[in-house]
Amino acid sequence: MRGIVYVLRTGVTWADVPIETIGCSGVTCWRRLRDWTEAGVWARLHEILLAELRRADLLDMDDAAVDGSHVRALKGGAHTGPSPVDRGRPGSKHHLITDRHGMPLAVSLTSGNRHDVTQLMPLLDAIPRIRGRRGRPRHRPGRLFADRGYDYDKYRRLLRARGITPKIARKGTAHGSGLGKTRWVVERTFAWLHQFKRLRTCYEIRADLHLGLLQLACSLICLRRLRTSF
Repeated sequence: MRGIVYVLRTGVTWADVPIETIGCSGVTCWRRLRDWTEAGVWARLHEILLAELRRADLLDMDDAAVDGSHVRALKGGAHTGPSPVDRGRPGSKHHLITDRHGMPLAVSLTSGNRHDVTQLMPLLDAIPRIRGRRGRPRHRPGRLFADRGYDYDKYRRLLRARGITPKIARKGTAHGSGLGKTRWVVERTFAWLHQFKRLRTCYEIRADLHLGLLQLACSLICLRRLRTSF
C-alpha cells in the first residue's frame, strides 16, 4: 500500500519507486494495484470511510454537487479521446459527485470527449449505501447542484423520479442564480484530487487501474477529514 500511495502522491513511474524507502519494487506495487483493483478493494475502502464520516456526523447528503474535469492521457486506452478543451489532444475525464461539504461520494472515468451529463446517472448509481447510523443506509442526495452542462429536462425528470430535487443552472440565463455557492465544493474537491500528481495526467492504459487510483485518492480525502475532526 505504501508504494501505491507513494506513486499516487508523487506521480513517479513505477520503475522509480525507491525500494529502500518503500520496502518493495515498483513492479510489486503495480501488481498489488492490479490485484486489489480487480478484487474491488478501493471501492470497498471508500464505502467504509464514507460510513465512518456519516457516523461522525461529517457527511451531509441533503445537498450534492456534480461536475467533470479534463486531464491529459498519454498512453491511450478505451478511456482516451480527443479533448475539446485541449486542442483535440488525447485526454480523459474525471467525473465526480460530492456531498454538501465536498466529500467525494463517487467518481468515474471516461474519454475526454464524453459529455459530462452522460455520467450523471452512473455517478448516482455508484454512490454506495452508506451506513454509519441507525436506520436505512443513505445512498441518494436530497438536492443535486450542477452547472449548465447538465441542463437537460430529460435528466431533471430522471432525478425527480428518484426523489432528488434538481438544482441545475439553465443555459442562456444570466449568472448570479446563487447555485454556484453550493456547486463550488465539487471544484475544490477536484483541486484536492489533482494534488495527487499521478492523477493530473492519465498514464494508465487500463481504465480500471486509473479509476482505482481515483478511488484511493477519494478514500485518502475522506480519511484526512476524519483525522482533522478529532
